[in-house]
Amino acid sequence: MLAKIRRMYFREKLSIREISSRCNMARNTVRRWLREPEMSEPQYAERQSESIVDPYIEQLRQWIQADTHRPKRDRRTAKAMFEAIKAQGFTGSYVLLAVHVRKLQVEIKNAPLRKAFVPLAFAHGEAFQFDWSCEYAWIGGLRRRIEVAHCKLASSRAFWLVAYYTQSHEMLFDAHTRSFEAFGGIPRRGIYDNMKTAVDKVHKGKKRSVNARFEAMCGHYLFEPDFCNVASGWEKGIVEKNVQDRRRQIWIEASTMRWTSLAELNIWLAERCRNAWDTLRHPQWQIMTVGEVLQDERLQLMPMPKPFDGYVEQPVRVSSTSLIHFMRSRYSVPTPYAHRVVSLHIYPDLLVLVADGREIARHPRSFERYQTIYNWQHYIPLIGQKPGALRNGAPFATMPEALQSLQRHLLKHPGGDRVMAQVLSVIPIHGLEAVLVAVEIALESGRPSGEHVLNVLGRLKGPPPQENILSIPLVLQEEPEANVSRYEQLRSSSEIDNVK
Repeated sequence: MLAKIRRMYFREKLSIREISSRCNMARNTVRRWLREPEMSEPQYAERQSESIVDPYIEQLRQWIQADTHRPKRDRRTAKAMFEAIKAQGFTGSYVLLAVHVRKLQVEIKNAPLRKAFVPLAFAHGEAFQFDWSCEYAWIGGLRRRIEVAHCKLASSRAFWLVAYYTQSHEMLFDAHTRSFEAFGGIPRRGIYDNMKTAVDKVHKGKKRSVNARFEAMCGHYLFEPDFCNVASGWEKGIVEKNVQDRRRQIWIEASTMRWTSLAELNIWLAERCRNAWDTLRHPQWQIMTVGEVLQDERLQLMPMPKPFDGYVEQPVRVSSTSLIHFMRSRYSVPTPYAHRVVSLHIYPDLLVLVADGREIARHPRSFERYQTIYNWQHYIPLIGQKPGALRNGAPFATMPEALQSLQRHLLKHPGGDRVMAQVLSVIPIHGLEAVLVAVEIALESGRPSGEHVLNVLGRLKGPPPQENILSIPLVLQEEPEANVSRYEQLRSSSEIDNVK
């Protein structure tokens, strides 16, 4: 409702009175919501399923649909489906499940194999369509499965592709931001299927329980989401065909190439999309290319606002080794936050950790499993108390080469670990760059020591020269004289008579 009110006020330029009448809400409520500085996530009440089988209906439909392409001996029985969803947490009876399975089998069996469709036409700036596809590419020497986001304008047929490793919320938000920036604006409506990152629950008809974060993004970009009916992909046939066409064109070439990273692949995809705009003819206006029609449609698009901060937040607990766990990998956190619960902001390529309202750490996101990503500076406060951990400390294996060379020299002498801990303790004070310069100068001497490093650092960070301020005393050119008779001259004659 909040997103709907924002669209009517900021985009359709309706008055508060008209919005209040259409939404059947008090004008003070509408006015208070519009005064909010940004789109806040609405709170949904806990959903109540009408039947205990409803959360598993889509899973059962997929199984039955898949079994229609298998021999009869390989098809799953209702008993097998019951045992499968029972392992997922289903607590109902077998009879109840069998009734729903029988209804789904009859529904799928009676569905016509071929259907007739009505051709659709869209005005400039009216709508875009969004979908995902699964592709494969060689990235980093491995053949990886990637999820490709397809966003296509329904009128000009301009499309944009972005590759990710997953279809999670942060990827969905980033794909919209990149697509809108490439198109040069935002249409009034977005057409989707019932993907789990956008729809929490499919109700009867067109009613949907929309995900809170997805609704916040729609309210930020001021477009209205429109969801297709279940198993009705033809309602967004433009982007469905785009998936097939790009698979036959772009991905045939991409499958023969090698990429060092996903970012390099996305740069190549962006170039191919723009080249396609200039070469492909528009299906309705054959004398014009897609890029030329896009220039006309941009006049009807809403200008791109500030990008949506599309992160996903979740609480994580910091372990005793100052690590947090995320997607089977571990990331370091400053040691003062050990055993605490901090907030993890998840971006498509970045992880940001926040505690007490401020950022405490950030790491590039790794999609490999069982990886440990350290920032050795997070462990400096603890090394002052436990200098012996420097010798075999795993995080300190990632220090710059100059610091590792100094450590090797110092550990050859008794108490070298404590001296090295003193050198590392000045990094938060003077900065890493200054300490590295001091360490390199000390190493050039041939016999580096902690005192030498601290001495060089003190000279590099010495106090600035004081300015010589000349103090010149003020001298009066004409000093005042004590003359009481001047006061008598100021008095009038009447005042003098009264005194007498």
